[in-house]
Amino acid sequence: MMWKLMLIAPVVILAGPLAAIASFGLHTWVAIKPKDGDAYTVYEVIGWRKYRGLPVFVAHNRDPDGYWFGNRPWILAELRGAEAEAAIPRVLEAIDSYPHKDNYRMWPGPNSNSFTAHVGRNVPELGMNLPATALGKDYLGLTRVFAHSPSGTGYQVSLFGALGVLAARKEGLEVNFLGFTFGVDPSGPALKLPGLGRIGPAAPLPAASSS
Repeated sequence: MMWKLMLIAPVVILAGPLAAIASFGLHTWVAIKPKDGDAYTVYEVIGWRKYRGLPVFVAHNRDPDGYWFGNRPWILAELRGAEAEAAIPRVLEAIDSYPHKDNYRMWPGPNSNSFTAHVGRNVPELGMNLPATALGKDYLGLTRVFAHSPSGTGYQVSLFGALGVLAARKEGLEVNFLGFTFGVDPSGPALKLPGLGRIGPAAPLPAASSS
């Protein structure tokens, strides 16, 4: 997959299952390669770094589609060509404005999915539809309860990432109970359930802009 990413997708959002709780959790990250750049920079929040006294937010050069704890990642959203070039400054601004770079909690957040959801809310052209198993995607902080959905196509109300509701054209209707997502996906249609994710026809692949 790596050679394809280097050719076609300067802005990519990827996900990989968590080793111990693959049915209930995902790790997601953002990868960017500027025009004419030689390598991707991967931006991510890594929980285990907290327990070693290290910053949980990192920006480093690594293979954007490298295996995560032995699991092959998949693409959640991508931009390429002129659209990606125009979006990169806004993606970097969204990354810079993420307010929880020094904080991490697996449940209910903030975690890696809280980070990528923040980027999606601020760059709606990504059309990011985070899976139901992306625990922490609904975490908005301790004082914020209302926001755009991660796809930017609707809105959500969330109390500490543990209780809430979301309605959006891309995600459909979701109810968050104790951080777990129950919902209906309009693209199938399909159900969204904790531990199972999306049940129904395969979701459409991310729309790729022309290069």
